[in-house]
Amino acid sequence: MNLEAFKLTLDQAGPPLVSLPLKALWHDAKGDWTGAHDLLQDDNTSEGAWVHAYLHRKEGDASNAAYWYRRAGKPVASGTLEDEWDAMAEELLIGQQ
Repeated sequence: MNLEAFKLTLDQAGPPLVSLPLKALWHDAKGDWTGAHDLLQDDNTSEGAWVHAYLHRKEGDASNAAYWYRRAGKPVASGTLEDEWDAMAEELLIGQQ
C-alpha cells in the first residue's frame, strides 16, 4: 500500500490491516487523537515512539514530544504537522512491504 492508497482508506469505517503505528496515524487523521494515543500506550517499537512523538507535538506538549523523538531515534520535527504525518505514513508503509 502506498501513501495515496492509505489516505483513501480514511473514508472507511475502520483502519486497514496495517501496523499499530499506522493504525494510530489513521485514527489521528480521522480526528481521534485519544484513540491514536491509546493504541500506542504499550507499543515499545521505535516506530510507535515516532508516532507517539508526533501526537504529543500535535497536542502542544513539546517536552513530552522531545522525549518520544529521542526514544524513536529521530530528530524533533520542525515542519508542519501535515508534512510530518505524510512522511511518517510513507516511511512506515514502505517498511511494511
